[in-house]
Amino acid sequence: MSSILISGAYCILPEGEEKRADIYIENGRISVVSDNIRKSADRYINGENLVAMPALFDMHVHFRDPGFTYKEDIFTGSESAIAGGFSGVACMPNTKPVCDNADVLSYIFDRSASADFKVYPIACTTRGMQGNEICDYGALKKCGAVAVSDDGRPVENDEIMEKALVSAYNNAVPIISHCEDLNIIDGGIINKGAISEKLGVKGMDRASENNITEREILLAEKTNTAIHIAHVSTKESVDLVRKAKQRGVKVTCETCPHYFCLTDELLVLRDADYRMNPPLREEEDRLAIIEGLSDGTIDCIVTDHAPHSANDKADFFKAPNGIVGLETSLAATLTELYHKNNFSLSDICNLMSQNPRRILNLPLCELKANSCADIVLFDLNERWRIELNKLKSKSKNTAFKHMIFTGKPVMTIIDGKIRYENI
Repeated sequence: MSSILISGAYCILPEGEEKRADIYIENGRISVVSDNIRKSADRYINGENLVAMPALFDMHVHFRDPGFTYKEDIFTGSESAIAGGFSGVACMPNTKPVCDNADVLSYIFDRSASADFKVYPIACTTRGMQGNEICDYGALKKCGAVAVSDDGRPVENDEIMEKALVSAYNNAVPIISHCEDLNIIDGGIINKGAISEKLGVKGMDRASENNITEREILLAEKTNTAIHIAHVSTKESVDLVRKAKQRGVKVTCETCPHYFCLTDELLVLRDADYRMNPPLREEEDRLAIIEGLSDGTIDCIVTDHAPHSANDKADFFKAPNGIVGLETSLAATLTELYHKNNFSLSDICNLMSQNPRRILNLPLCELKANSCADIVLFDLNERWRIELNKLKSKSKNTAFKHMIFTGKPVMTIIDGKIRYENI
């Protein structure tokens, strides 16, 4: 394998340490992190104007493979992730067929090996994602599943969800809940509030998310098990998780950049690229999400990368929910949290790299000797515009189109190999 010397980068090191250093990579791993490394290398990178951070990890993406590969597949999804600074992702199971058996798990591993990218499959909580019978989590774990979820829909029956929590905990498999009360949603397509009233469309009441978030917390507390809450978007859900953590409930949660950058005011454009589930909320919710990230209530930032074709998204009222986000996630986070809200780069490293791996019980990537050489280099101050034709994702349905961000990934190194470069 070739060797790489990164010289003088601002490095995000373990234990929250940040300083300028050189990084020497050989045989796919970090050999030395130190000042003034004097070693020859096959590739020299001047890191003077760059930040070096452990590569990002997204524990919530949809690569649509198998079954919906006209929207995305494991190859194009991987290229999109690599361009965004990620060295790995965890894929949700709502494919066709759904990921609830060894054959689909094997297919995903084979495809990701061909893509030369780290794709970890999440299997279904219930068989067929039908909500009637829990899967064999021990068997799915042996086949490589890193978590279970019926993401895209909730487990509606309380008793079945309780059984799922106990079984997942006993098998040391994280369980991820899509918190949505379908009876409350009842056909709503955007956040219920002033904007839905202005547009004359059916809204998605925040009680839908809040009710199931509270149910999951109470069930986890009752059974002394653990729960991870997906894509938190409301101020009430943030507060529910905060209070649960304070009383010792084993609850973790995630949010997405669109929930701390954008609000439902964008829906006045009647553009389905601003529709996702849960929906964009209101300014109070956006600020509550930032506060939850700041005080540790929210553990990690994910994208919920959900590709849809232009035809899928053409009709504002009938379009499916979801947006792509892998190539914009770091830039949006740096712009909103680092440049505007005084988050440290170590905070962002924990939220986007370390905590997702911790929650899924995966090995950490750190900038230290003997660690895997999975590194993202980014220009902290480069201003750039999101241009749809430059996105590597097969679908272009981003809520950040044409926005200008400050902070840009310029190189992704995975297992000591440069997989993306735009310096």
